[in-house]
Amino acid sequence: MCNKYVDMYKAVAVFCGSNIGNDPIYEQHAKEVGKLLSERKITLIYGGGNTGLMGAIANAVLEHDGKVIGIIPEILKQRERQHEKITELRIVLDMHARKKIMYDLCDAAIIAGYYNHLINHINTMQEQGFLHTDLSNTLAIYDTPDAIFCDWDANKN
Repeated sequence: MCNKYVDMYKAVAVFCGSNIGNDPIYEQHAKEVGKLLSERKITLIYGGGNTGLMGAIANAVLEHDGKVIGIIPEILKQRERQHEKITELRIVLDMHARKKIMYDLCDAAIIAGYYNHLINHINTMQEQGFLHTDLSNTLAIYDTPDAIFCDWDANKN
């Protein structure tokens, strides 16, 4: 386990589902990421919901006295059950505004680990010359939440 303090990121956006998924490891990893963020005093920027992986990560951050900013479109307040106990909740017009604000507020982004098809698509784009290697090298793929923070610790200087 990597225990160094990460001070290069003040806020991290996490993109994850409003459902838990079929494998319990997704919820376990969401909770672990939330704990690791709060231990490092990194603000969670996320979709604002209280269900699924979104709720799991937000609640984990809050349980460890961390700061959580949620961004939720008006149309999803009911379906994703907006989180009432987070530090700050911003209600926006649509999904485009949600994503833009999340990216504007964060120093880095984490996309939950069930996007294997997206990873394969990125690899194919690179192989076929549609995506430059230097751009794809800005992406990092990790198997565990702890690996994310260990890599950040190793590369913070």
